[in-house]
Amino acid sequence: LIDMEYWLACNEERAAQGRFGAVMCCCGPCAMYRRSCLLSLLDQYETQLFRGKPSDFGEDRHLTILMLKAGFRTEYVPGAVAATVVPDKMGPYLRQQLRWARSTFRDTMLARGLLRGLDRYLTLDVMGENLGPLLLGIAVVTALGELLFSRTVNWWTVLAIVTMTIIRSTVLSFRTRQLRFIGYSMHALIRIFLLIPLKAYALCTLSNSDWLSR
Repeated sequence: LIDMEYWLACNEERAAQGRFGAVMCCCGPCAMYRRSCLLSLLDQYETQLFRGKPSDFGEDRHLTILMLKAGFRTEYVPGAVAATVVPDKMGPYLRQQLRWARSTFRDTMLARGLLRGLDRYLTLDVMGENLGPLLLGIAVVTALGELLFSRTVNWWTVLAIVTMTIIRSTVLSFRTRQLRFIGYSMHALIRIFLLIPLKAYALCTLSNSDWLSR
């Protein structure tokens, strides 16, 4: 599931953003920058702060936003290949996702002024990345509340989530020519019951800069 999640993030999300010359997060393990551009932003990059406190996770997204704010383009290169270490247990995976969620929320705040100068698609994309999971969480909580208090199931909510999940997994399977991507539909359960609560927690603890591991 992590493998498929990474494929989706790179080959759909970042590929789409690259059409506008503004990939919103150049992943740490797979990013190259022009030296002159990096040097011009090095002081800002080395003093990454949030609410006056040092913040050193999400440094790849932070650097990407600094590049875009300085007027540079960030591109997606489909032929690039890189290796990275990914979590193989649930605990490290959730800690990684918590860092990423905090980083996404923080740097979206940093990019507020930037969004006005970008394509409307990118503005919508960034808004969806931040608001989408929270709205889905509200829908799920509302449906569960209705089930508990009125003993009825909101089938429209269930049908909408299932339909979107199936469509997404089918499109992925078609694009990759790999049937295993149908199994990515299982990621919806992880997203709803683990990642959405985690994102809500991240939003409430944005000032926490702990790496959460050694």
